[in-house]
Amino acid sequence: MQSTQNVAPLRHLPLLDGWRALSITLVLVGHLLPVGPSQWAFNAPTAATGMVMFFTLSGFLITRFLIEDGDIRRFLVRRLMRIVPLGWLGMFLAFLVAGDASLEKIAGNLLFYANLPPFFLVGPGSHFWSLCLEVQFYLSIAMLVAIGGKRALFAIPLACVAITCARLYWHEPMSIVSWFRADEILAGATLALIYEGWFGDRARKFVAHFNLFLLAPLLFASADLRTGFLPFLRPYISALMIGASLYNAPLWLRQICQWRAVVYTAQTSYALYVFHGIFANTWLGSGDALIKYAKRPLLFAATVAFAHLSTFRYERYWNIMAKRLTTQARNATDPGLVPR
Repeated sequence: MQSTQNVAPLRHLPLLDGWRALSITLVLVGHLLPVGPSQWAFNAPTAATGMVMFFTLSGFLITRFLIEDGDIRRFLVRRLMRIVPLGWLGMFLAFLVAGDASLEKIAGNLLFYANLPPFFLVGPGSHFWSLCLEVQFYLSIAMLVAIGGKRALFAIPLACVAITCARLYWHEPMSIVSWFRADEILAGATLALIYEGWFGDRARKFVAHFNLFLLAPLLFASADLRTGFLPFLRPYISALMIGASLYNAPLWLRQICQWRAVVYTAQTSYALYVFHGIFANTWLGSGDALIKYAKRPLLFAATVAFAHLSTFRYERYWNIMAKRLTTQARNATDPGLVPR
């Protein structure tokens, strides 16, 4: 087991590429392919397992960024320009496919509150509820740090538990509404605090004690609404599983996470998520079961092709621009950083 003492902050953890690749794979499989016999009803749990892993990673990475950097402007510029340009493009495509572009739905989607009642999602963009939750998290955590400084991040575990309690009280084992789903992101953010040592070495050892291979099937079960109380623990099982892997993942798993195909899937994961739901609502996803699944190779090919172009062309442009803007701003405010 990797030592849990004096774990230095890392800008990039290759193991997380593997988790990101697995999360988007589970979402695509859950949404686009049959998972066992239809009577088993495993598609929804498969997709939900991928989503909770995605949210855990998001909360973990965003919180680590703020801990290491703390520059709110740089954080917001880089994160919003990472998410918003493709998100907006996907939303406009969804409006075109749906033929439904009322002013209320356009505003709700473009301003990322379409997942809140009375709901303004459109069919081909129904999966954009998660983007709304993501952006809401970015703005909330940025405001938290802007008001209270980095120490305000200690409020994250309390907010996480409060949302879980709300889910229990109103019996919401699975929801797209932020105040009944954000604990999946906040659990990942709490993991970041633990990993960075904010709760001492005992908390790290507690996380490292778990076996990720035992937690994996438990996580899948927690994504199934037929498992009673377990879905309410889904955020914490996911955070413990990914957290345990940071300390005790075997060498072979770490090597797999650095395979070119895995890294590529992780790199394109956001675009894969955006496009798969849109294309599934076009001719590529139409027809009865036989025809629909016969078209699946074409749907996957189109999704991967557009995701590749988006990641390495469209999104790359905005990411480079964000880095330039934040670097220029930093140089302008710190004479010691101006190139000589």
